[in-house]
Amino acid sequence: MQEAAHRTSAPASSAPRVLRVVRGVLGWVLLAAGLWLVWPSSLGGCTTLTVVSGHSMEPTYYTGDLVVARCGTPKVGDVAVYRPTAVDRSARIIHRVVGGDGATGWQLKGDNNTYADPFSPTNADVVGVAVLHIPKLGRLSVLLLNPWLWAFAVLAAMVLLIWPSAEDEPHDDDTRADAAPSGVADDVAEVVTVGAGDVSGDVSGDVSVDRRPMAVDNAR
Repeated sequence: MQEAAHRTSAPASSAPRVLRVVRGVLGWVLLAAGLWLVWPSSLGGCTTLTVVSGHSMEPTYYTGDLVVARCGTPKVGDVAVYRPTAVDRSARIIHRVVGGDGATGWQLKGDNNTYADPFSPTNADVVGVAVLHIPKLGRLSVLLLNPWLWAFAVLAAMVLLIWPSAEDEPHDDDTRADAAPSGVADDVAEVVTVGAGDVSGDVSGDVSVDRRPMAVDNAR
């Protein structure tokens, strides 16, 4: 009977393991999707974080604003981030596309400028197209643009996914129950029953009760 109960509990015990596997797979998928979306271009990704400096894009962007750009081909009307070929390649300009094409060169202009940029970047010079604007978040740009921060975030996420939870650790009661043979409980019960009978028999046979009437001293 106990063997049947043990076989019945086997599928129930495997259910948490399946749930943990599914949870782990979903966690890795979400982590990969998040990294794909926010991995910076400085580490080979497709996301560029640009901190606005200056007044050329007011009132769209102000100094200290953070603009998130994704790699892609811009079109007229988009705000694009590009590297001008005539100056240092580490410099980036964020302006609006007002004309041109990606083959011969785009024409860009700041929203607050009355003149177009002197550069005509092609698609190869365009870093990305603006997709998100977060005002005043540029103060944290030193941390957000730090590759070591991203590496630490990935490591921390991996540790959290791999680290076993309290549900994964075996309990002492379950360990003892699994380690004990199925026939031990029956043997213990049998010994206790037999011992109880022997004790009761010995007690009833050895103890005698004196049923003679007791003498009462009526002397005064």
